[in-house]
Amino acid sequence: MSSAAKQGGAGAAAKQGGAAGAAGAKPAMRKPVFVKVDQLKPGTSGHTLAVKVVDSKTVLQKGKAASAHLRQTRIAECLVGDETGTIIFTARNEQVDLMKPSATVILRNAKIDMFKGSMRLAVDKWGRVEVTEPASFVVKEDNNLSLVEYELVNVVEE
Repeated sequence: MSSAAKQGGAGAAAKQGGAAGAAGAKPAMRKPVFVKVDQLKPGTSGHTLAVKVVDSKTVLQKGKAASAHLRQTRIAECLVGDETGTIIFTARNEQVDLMKPSATVILRNAKIDMFKGSMRLAVDKWGRVEVTEPASFVVKEDNNLSLVEYELVNVVEE
């Protein structure tokens, strides 16, 4: 038997196994675990938060809106927070429209990006930004996690 035939056979077996797995019941969705702003740490991801937008300012607007084939790039830095603290959220493109001051949003699969030594919250293509009904909490504005500067320290193990 040639090696090409062996590979084809293995590929066919793998395809069948995949189809059988897909035909089974869909795995149950995990219940989201909502975290508070003060629990966020540098370099972490997969956070789900319910936050209120305190302030939003556009920092970058590139591209021509007139030409359809060129994608317009918009970036806004929004101060978001809950009853434990605030953090700067970097909104991109369509997310900018949702981040209106005093709106309550749910950030799903959010990650912490480091920018100039401080934490920024961001939602990439794997996450979602959803506007929800207004929350009852009051934002604690005197605990801004984006004002804390972090320094990368290399630990040498001997």
